[in-house]
Amino acid sequence: MTSLLSIRDLTIRFETKDGPVEAVRGIDLDINRGETLCLLGESGSGKSVTCHALLGLLPPNGRVTGGSALFDGQDLLRLGEGALMSIRGRRIAMVFQDPTGSLNPVHRVGQQLLESLAIHRGLRGSSALAEAVNLLKLVGIPDPQRRLEEYPHQLSGGMNQRVMIAIALVAEPELLIADEPTTALDVTIQAQILALLKRLQAERGMAMLFVTHDLGVVSEIADTVAVMRHGTLREAGPAQRVLNAPGDDYTRRLIDLMPRLDVAAPLYQPPGQAA
Repeated sequence: MTSLLSIRDLTIRFETKDGPVEAVRGIDLDINRGETLCLLGESGSGKSVTCHALLGLLPPNGRVTGGSALFDGQDLLRLGEGALMSIRGRRIAMVFQDPTGSLNPVHRVGQQLLESLAIHRGLRGSSALAEAVNLLKLVGIPDPQRRLEEYPHQLSGGMNQRVMIAIALVAEPELLIADEPTTALDVTIQAQILALLKRLQAERGMAMLFVTHDLGVVSEIADTVAVMRHGTLREAGPAQRVLNAPGDDYTRRLIDLMPRLDVAAPLYQPPGQAA
């Protein structure tokens, strides 16, 4: 199967006051159409930086120093800003970790959806308003007409994340990058958002690059897994193989630390009492 996105030897460097730091060093990743790749690793492993580099969103002190990222045959890392803008938000969309921080607090939800519809699909007026309502329905927001008139601070974290997903889906992207989209949410809402993303992916046939440090999330949604540590790729492969028979010691340690329902936790023993 031809990959929708094929990353080869990606290297990313940051200039710091203490000298250059290579945050990502020579990683290879492949994502097929309609599949979910979970990029797994602890904080600081280079997961988010990798995603930001694909869309030209690195901060001023960061730059790609090597490699390629072929998206449907086009190298994202060598596109000019104009060409990249024709892909970013349209063919590739991104949902960030903090929904409240991603939405503009001084604009109503509807205004932000309508702006995206105008930019990416040329919709305005009543047709744009009708589509905005449909998008909020699609992501499971009740009473969508009323929600369009509200500001982000009037919605819960889970509702705001649903709004961000709706905005990301405006142009029906071929690839959705989800950068730890459930981390800031409680467990119940996390499960709802994961179920929503799985349903939308199945309905729309889009590929998904899902960044997480949570093995529970990986076991729930991943087709393939790539494990990162300290900017390098430690292991990659089908999710079932990586989770059930990891070939890397680091991956094995991560899995060993995952809570299991089939193993009883040790009983608490008060200090000074024998076990």
